[in-house]
Amino acid sequence: MAIPDAGGTAAVPPARPARTTTTGPRGAGPRKGVTGTRKVVAALFLLPALVLLGALVLYPIGYSVLRSFFDKGGDFTGLGNYETMFEDDGIRTAIKNTAIWVVFAPAVATVLGLIFAVLTERVRWGTAFKIVIFMPMAISMLAAGIIFRLVYESNPDRGVANAVWVGVHDTFAESSNFPSGHLAARSPMKEAGGGAFITREPVRAGQPVALPLTGVPPNKMPDDAKSAKPAKAEPDQVTGTAWQDFTRGKGRGEVNAPDPAELGYPGIKIEAVKDGEVVASTKASDDGTFALPKEADGALLRYPGSNFREPYDGVDWLGPSLITPAVIGSYVWMWAGFAMVLIAAGLASVPRELLEAARVDGANEWQVFRRVTVPLLAPVLAVVLVTLMINVMKIFDLVFVIPPGSSKDEANVLAVQLYNSAFGAQDNGVASAIAVLLFLLVIPVMWFNMRRMRREAKR
Repeated sequence: MAIPDAGGTAAVPPARPARTTTTGPRGAGPRKGVTGTRKVVAALFLLPALVLLGALVLYPIGYSVLRSFFDKGGDFTGLGNYETMFEDDGIRTAIKNTAIWVVFAPAVATVLGLIFAVLTERVRWGTAFKIVIFMPMAISMLAAGIIFRLVYESNPDRGVANAVWVGVHDTFAESSNFPSGHLAARSPMKEAGGGAFITREPVRAGQPVALPLTGVPPNKMPDDAKSAKPAKAEPDQVTGTAWQDFTRGKGRGEVNAPDPAELGYPGIKIEAVKDGEVVASTKASDDGTFALPKEADGALLRYPGSNFREPYDGVDWLGPSLITPAVIGSYVWMWAGFAMVLIAAGLASVPRELLEAARVDGANEWQVFRRVTVPLLAPVLAVVLVTLMINVMKIFDLVFVIPPGSSKDEANVLAVQLYNSAFGAQDNGVASAIAVLLFLLVIPVMWFNMRRMRREAKR
């Protein structure tokens, strides 16, 4: 119908565009999608991705499941490989260690990441700190394993961890300078139990005493040791000399008497003992001479066992009992920065009004953190925790590189055991069963992650 315009002329309304439908009439051509793209064309575009998915994911999973029912020689064994998996001590250790990894490593890394993220918000140099903490993520697992193999070296002169630990220990418990000292030949002393040495006869004031020892290597003697000297007689004191009664060369030096080539024992402790009680004590000077007050007259002189205590060498980080926590520590060093960055991004989106409102209501900083900050960060914390849990289930490089040969069995995890079974024992059946077990362990974590993402999408 023509509609007259303002000038009286009939105007023809514009034609409506043809409607595009997804279902067309019966007998029409191929169905099209919402965007008008034919499903055949869409399938052709998806085909390369589907082929890669099938070749790289679905086929290996299916083949591993099938291969797990055959033994090492290729004969059908049913569930025999799965029975072997739970009967073999090495594989059971790997399962136990993997469980320890899944429980502790993600939790510790997430907690540290949360602490770092919250604290760095309050300091001016927070960005620089975040960069330093995140830098280990740029290092490969293999390189990190080599680094921590050196960090955990048992010798404090080479291993950083033990160097720090020994330094702290020696601050509170002084190390001995004479750990290998023992009695010299025809010594006037005898063993007293507990590593101590004591004189055979009581000592008298005004009569210098000789307390010779031997056994300390020349290169282990204290730097401040000087040539030993005979002690001077003092009428009201018990004096004497503590020294290394050994001179290089056959037939050189006098037994039980200080020689110019022999060194004193600086700092060695001497106690005067009467009736089992210490009545006086002192330490030798650089040339080994010492003096005790008159109370020591008639007492027995004793070298306490603390003089000869073996030096503290630190902790055996790579030993069987600590190897798993040590390797987990290296993992946390690498991934705490990853957790920190993600949590810091979530923390930046937390409404500051809620935090200020909580403070106005009288909450202290700990209450604000526990009851406001952490609940608001719960989705981010879940993402970090789940990501790290999936990551540690397939941990391989660190466990393969860090433990020495003597501790490899105790540090074993499923991924390393899979490698050893497939390429070491050449048992593809057991290796496939371990791969299937790892796949089944990942499924619940993935299912939880997918549910969480769907819940977040509906909000």
